[in-house]
Amino acid sequence: MGKGFDVTNLRNMRQFYQSFPIRDAVRLELSWTHYRTLLRVENPQARDWYLQEAINQSWSARALERQISTLYFERLLASQDKSQVEQEAKDNTRSLAETAKDYLRDPYILDFLNLQDETYQESQLEQAIISNLQQFLLELGKGFAFVERQQRIRFDDEDFYIDLVFYNFKLKCFLLVDLKLGKLRHQDIGQMDTYVRLYDEQRRGSDDNPTIGLVLCSEKSEAVVKYSMLAEQKQLFAAKYLPYLPTEDELKRELERERTQAVEQLQQQGLDDS
Repeated sequence: MGKGFDVTNLRNMRQFYQSFPIRDAVRLELSWTHYRTLLRVENPQARDWYLQEAINQSWSARALERQISTLYFERLLASQDKSQVEQEAKDNTRSLAETAKDYLRDPYILDFLNLQDETYQESQLEQAIISNLQQFLLELGKGFAFVERQQRIRFDDEDFYIDLVFYNFKLKCFLLVDLKLGKLRHQDIGQMDTYVRLYDEQRRGSDDNPTIGLVLCSEKSEAVVKYSMLAEQKQLFAAKYLPYLPTEDELKRELERERTQAVEQLQQQGLDDS
């Protein structure tokens, strides 16, 4: 049994499926961190209320954690001045608003593309996404709308073509997607950085937030992620895509990777706070 399937995690998974029907989990598009936080709420009525508010108010996982720990639901029920409690909650969660990272996934499951032949090219992957755009938007996440494929941007006398461009109405910014076969390289990150800078200069509106760049690759390199500008830039991301449903072994590896990253983030937060 893999490390991600110890007794505690198995109990959490069982509790998850008992508390949240899988059809609702898919439809609501909250992260696993949101659900793990909600599982700690024993009162079913309060749990359902926090779930709906997390969706309606676009709470990040940290904002949800804050609201639950301060008994927001209970205080709201007990208060005679609900508007004051609501305003206090908004003020205290403003700094915990969702960031671009909260809207992106890793990995993306693209089994609906039916890419059975492993010899497909990047152009075929792009065409398959366009042909299954509705399913891709659902997998991409909440708030995204398709803008254009192979959108041209110009620098001096050279043209660049961005594979896919989307807009997120919640984040109020563009998302540029570059499709890559094989392992993530430093050059891929540098190229996306150029795209984002040019796009901000040429296409970004005055009321738009900074553009996000996502390199979607078939094999992610943790070394490139750690030792490239991805570690510093808040607008550049890399994610892996799977052209098929993951096997049990792959799921175990992803669970273990997610847990390792979560531990590293907590350790880094501890260093930053000290």
